Amino acid sequence: MGSASDLPHGATRVQWLRRTTEQGTGHNGSVANRDARDDAAGAKLVPADRANSYVLRLDGHDQSYVDLDDPTRLVFDYVRRMGDVLDTLGTPGAALRVAHVGGAAMTLPRYVAATRPRSTQVVLEPAEALTALVRAELPLPARSGIKVRPLDGRSGLVGLRDGAFDAVVVDAYAKGQVPADLVTVEAVAEIARVLTPEGLVLFNLSDRAPFAWTRRVIAAVRTQLPRVMVSAEPATLRARRGGNLLLVASRSGLPESALLERAARSASPYKVLGAAAVSDALGGGNAFTDADTEASPRP
Repeated sequence: MGSASDLPHGATRVQWLRRTTEQGTGHNGSVANRDARDDAAGAKLVPADRANSYVLRLDGHDQSYVDLDDPTRLVFDYVRRMGDVLDTLGTPGAALRVAHVGGAAMTLPRYVAATRPRSTQVVLEPAEALTALVRAELPLPARSGIKVRPLDGRSGLVGLRDGAFDAVVVDAYAKGQVPADLVTVEAVAEIARVLTPEGLVLFNLSDRAPFAWTRRVIAAVRTQLPRVMVSAEPATLRARRGGNLLLVASRSGLPESALLERAARSASPYKVLGAAAVSDALGGGNAFTDADTEASPRP
């Protein structure tokens, strides 16, 4: 799961780091700043602000927050925004088919499993040691419907069936950056191929004004999935600081009205840009291609 540039509700970064490093041991006293090994080197599971809640840190970045007692509790603001989008799909509570590019501690797959029982989910996460750590210390619920494949995003997408998914969530980071090969015209073509005709893709992007990188991502996405919208914290859009921008795209309609309502009543209100506003504020980029691409800006 992506780097948490957006903070949990009502927390400054100093408060957040103090809370998550000063807490005691985890469930049964088993998790306390435990380091993973091998390809999970640099990973730490840190007890968070309540019992049975943990933060996964990778390369010094808060990557995932998991509440084992309440998987519907989404603490990081950008994850809450992703949950809001998925909540609008289809009939409330009905099963979904979701592919996740990037897994980390699998906060969003757990959320979907809890809010939409019998959903089918595939997680593409190449870091096998990290997945083993998460499964051992933050176990998935029984019969969750979540299957983890030890593949990177591009390799894993190739193996998915045409039109098999209602949503694809791209939330993959390496050393705090979105990998360059996930934001190209060719990558988006693979994502579009596995979506149903009404399916959505969600990209968790990280950028700062003037958003030159995000403009190029949006241009690439629009070549395959022309309907787009973006949500972000107002401070990010007003160039006060960098942050997470959630790009949502499809071939057909988007749940813009429903998200505007959710944004207005959110505990941490956010801004939703429809297609016209995206063109005005974030248009004009040249689409990334496999021959000409780059990772997101460093945090």
